[in-house]
Parts: sequence; structure tokens; C-alpha cells
Amino acid sequence: MSFTKVTVGDDLPALEIPVTPTLIVAAAIASRDYQDVHHDSERARTQGMPDIFMNILTTNGLVGRLVTDWAGPDCQLRKISIRLGVPCFPGDTLRLTGSVVSAEPTGDGGLVEVAVRGTNASGDHVTGSVHVALPGEGVS
Repeated sequence: MSFTKVTVGDDLPALEIPVTPTLIVAAAIASRDYQDVHHDSERARTQGMPDIFMNILTTNGLVGRLVTDWAGPDCQLRKISIRLGVPCFPGDTLRLTGSVVSAEPTGDGGLVEVAVRGTNASGDHVTGSVHVALPGEGVS
């Protein structure tokens, strides 16, 4: 993606992620989050949750994936700002969407802000924005 191909109002292709116990546990371990509520169902229930749930670092990574899948390998994520809402449990499907809300040219391309939203059957799991630097013309 080059900056010249971006228009405010553009929608990113949606990303749908099946939330499995394996995703929750593996991503928590990969991000060195050993909180028992992300891998021990019984412990999660004693904390008032129906099951294990996705950690914020996994959500942050999936938000980044939404944007980089759209922007391509030549982009640079500059800032991710997210707020969590309802949890993601095994069996949920997380649907991530995004829309370009600003696009400012720079000397070598431009800086784009993407508003992001991730929902599951219970509501908004994540909302926020991602700032991404895109190269100028000539890069596909």
C-alpha cells in the first residue's frame, strides 16, 4: 500500500478470528503473560469469569495485524491506542474492522490514522486507533 492510494473514509478488509482455547493460551504464553485466568479455566471461574479469556497483548497484536494486513510489509506502525470492552472467551469470533480517519502527507509518504473496532457476540471487545506510516508512490 502506498500513501497515494489512501483516502479518508476507506474501510479496511474485516478480519475474523475464531477465538479458541489454544489461541488464548498460546498467545498469553508467547507474550509472557502467565496470569492463571488466561490458561486455567477453574481459576478463571473463581475470579467470576465463565472461562479463560484473551489477554490485552493478544488483542493488541491482532489490531496490529488488521492494519498491517491492509497496509503491507512496507508500513511502519507508529502508535496503537486501544481500550478493552467485553472479554473474548473460547468459542467467540472476534471481528476486527477499521476505517481511515485521517491521512497526512510527509516528505516520503504519509501518516494515516485508522479507527479500529473489534466485536464479538457480547459487544465491543476493543476500540481505538492505529497510526501507521506508509511509503509514497512507487511502492506497492
